[in-house]
Amino acid sequence: MAAPKTIIRFENVSKRYGKVLAVDDVSLSIDEGEFFALLGPSGCGKTTLLRMLAGFETPSEGRILIDGEDISRTPPNKRPVNMVFQSYAVFPHMTVADNVAYGLKVDGVPGAERARRVEEALGLVKLDGYGARKPDQLSGGQRQRVALARALVKRPRVLLLDEPLSALDAKLREAMRSELAQLQEKVGVTFLFVTHDQDEALAMASRCAVMNRGLLQQVATPSDLYEFPNSRFVADFIGSVNLFEGRLEVDEHDHAVVVSPELPTRIYLDHGVTGAHESTVWVALRPEKIELHKRGQGREPPVLEDTPGGHNVVPGIIRQIAYLGSESVYDVAVEGGRTVKTLRSNLTRRDQEDFTWDEPVWLAWHACSPAVLLS
Repeated sequence: MAAPKTIIRFENVSKRYGKVLAVDDVSLSIDEGEFFALLGPSGCGKTTLLRMLAGFETPSEGRILIDGEDISRTPPNKRPVNMVFQSYAVFPHMTVADNVAYGLKVDGVPGAERARRVEEALGLVKLDGYGARKPDQLSGGQRQRVALARALVKRPRVLLLDEPLSALDAKLREAMRSELAQLQEKVGVTFLFVTHDQDEALAMASRCAVMNRGLLQQVATPSDLYEFPNSRFVADFIGSVNLFEGRLEVDEHDHAVVVSPELPTRIYLDHGVTGAHESTVWVALRPEKIELHKRGQGREPPVLEDTPGGHNVVPGIIRQIAYLGSESVYDVAVEGGRTVKTLRSNLTRRDQEDFTWDEPVWLAWHACSPAVLLS
């Protein structure tokens, strides 16, 4: 199998606005045909990076290459990219077909060819038969598809999407995630998607880059970002997590033990950490990886087959319950005052009744569940 071809490369790219460093020495490669997400909180630099690729901003330092060609100073209309904006920016006085055809008309594409490509683009986004309508006769999701069709009709090498789902309601946003992913797979165009919504990025992207304060924090697949974060920032930003500061007491090739003053138990892991003995580390434990067990009335602590006794089991009391339909989230107070968040799927219609407020419980997790972070 041939190695994937790199289509976009950022080489030591920085962007300054006066004394503000919006993007700080970013180097990043994106392969042809990828659905790639730039992810991070507001102000992290992700949109600035996208705008530099589109040509709306010029790097203060570094180079941006597409297919090996430096396009850092190339005008936006000469780049093989097209952009879908957060506001869609469809022309309200034009029909859907005229909106989609606009870029082709500017480029001087003949009328018959233009009509054929417009019809093809509307079919791709499931708007067959909508060409004569005006944007005010469409729903938000349909207007977003018009913007997509207008971008795709020019057959760009790269499609840039700047938070295109943020204006949609939750139900429609979820439906459009699936449609966007299917569309990208069908057309094979490289999608570069900017969002602060981690669920969107995890659901659609083949790889994600997490940014913070202009710096690239981690580039990985969605599952690796979630399961193997490389820092406290990434662990905390991607999904929900319990973070415990502790001391690395044991570090062997096949197991490690962390002592945390925040928990009345040692944390046992089924792998080594390669950290310095007695060094400070942070343990990241996702809520869904923590088991909830009844406590009291003679009930013994749960036994974990992969964990020595006295490790990874904590007594606590449920202080809050949030019922979310498919799952319930429990805030459990443990000895010392720390609150630990755990998540439990509601597998039957009565699962949510199994535990109640102020009930004593055991929290338990397997040795493979925590991630240890050195920074």
